[in-house]
Amino acid sequence: MKFIESETVELKKTTSEIKEAIVSIVAMLNKHQHGELFFGINNTGLVTGQNVTDKTLRDVSKAISDNIEPKIYPAISHLKIEGKSCVKVRFKGSDVPYFAYGRAYIRVADEDRQLSAKALEGMFLKKNRDKLRWDTEICKEAKLTDVSAQKVKSFLKNSGLKYDALQNALEKLKLLVDGKLLNAAVILFAKKPQVFFPNARLRCAVFGTTDTTFTIDMQDFEGDLFFLIAKAEEYILKNIHIGMRLEGLRRVDVPEIDKAAFREAIINAFCHRDYREFDSVNVAVFKDRVEIRSPGLLYGGLTIETIRTKMVSERRNELIAELFHRIHFIEKWGRGIKLILSKEPGTKFSEIGTKFIATFKRNSYYEDKKGKGKWAEDTTQKKGVEGSQKDTQKIPRKYPEELIGNQLNLLALLEKDGSFTREQLAEKLNISPETVKKNLAKLKHKKLIKRIGPDKGGHWEIVNV
Repeated sequence: MKFIESETVELKKTTSEIKEAIVSIVAMLNKHQHGELFFGINNTGLVTGQNVTDKTLRDVSKAISDNIEPKIYPAISHLKIEGKSCVKVRFKGSDVPYFAYGRAYIRVADEDRQLSAKALEGMFLKKNRDKLRWDTEICKEAKLTDVSAQKVKSFLKNSGLKYDALQNALEKLKLLVDGKLLNAAVILFAKKPQVFFPNARLRCAVFGTTDTTFTIDMQDFEGDLFFLIAKAEEYILKNIHIGMRLEGLRRVDVPEIDKAAFREAIINAFCHRDYREFDSVNVAVFKDRVEIRSPGLLYGGLTIETIRTKMVSERRNELIAELFHRIHFIEKWGRGIKLILSKEPGTKFSEIGTKFIATFKRNSYYEDKKGKGKWAEDTTQKKGVEGSQKDTQKIPRKYPEELIGNQLNLLALLEKDGSFTREQLAEKLNISPETVKKNLAKLKHKKLIKRIGPDKGGHWEIVNV
């Protein structure tokens, strides 16, 4: 049998190397929570053997007991390998981090390295995260009368559950422990959560440039998480450009940033934020972008790279996440980031200071810089001139609301190709050339289009208004 050192196997020539052996045990426990150590085999795998007595085994056991914290209880045995006496130590333990002589180590390949302060902190947080979860802590000041029965009823209705009594409903949702309200119950369903948690707040601002030097608007909102999520969504929609697209004769509003994408980022911000931080969730609307800022960095060892490329999630507030899942605010399988990127591939995620930030670019800013004069991108299906009235085309909402369907459809076609003749336009819209002529005249009178060149050989141009 060939012995090779690895992340779970350590070889020592004799028990005189007991101190180094104890460090190796701790390093393997901290990495894999189990391992094996042999005395009587050198680090090349050569069996050298050593003198082994009952006292030898007791001394090894005592050294491990005296110098490793938390305590472990390994299996220590005397065995013959290639006819030579050796000592085998088998150990396991999940109460990480473990310490040898007051220091923590981690196994990397066949080496033992001392843990950094940050890595050690991460181990403690992971070990105690269930005990330290903010949302499952009892809110000592809150009483049942502070909870809004109407809010709970509405939630249960959206969850497909029945309401009988407030206390029963909260117990059903695991929001009561021994009759006492948890933090999650208060921040989701209290009449005034801000009385108990001043950071049950949303801060919103609009800036006139690409930085914070010129503030156009600033508003703060207080309330439960469902209220704050709705307000954040409303604020963004109010302060970004809204275009429209035509589906036949029906208008459909189209924000310059996909609504489903930024709504998902808002929900994630409130669901996964660190509520031990006094700060609020912030929405900042700049000329070129919208930022959604959440207190607290990524949780559970996640990185920007892993959330972008892997469908995984680690939840800082497991109970809040579970309740959001009940009403289909979030997915259980970490699909939120995937949804955002599928709708807005240019979304950037970053960690700055103690905040996690989702940044969405504003199409209006980048298209204006390119000289397009409008924010909306052409989403017409790639059919060439064979497109019809059923094509989907975004038109800037700045056009007068009183325009009728034919006029809007004409604008859509002329934005695509201003050289279309009246006959071509009539054919595409399934109307008469005379109707086309009348509506073109109306658009020209309203100064929405102008003719460049003669009737034959010229073209129509959209007037930026």
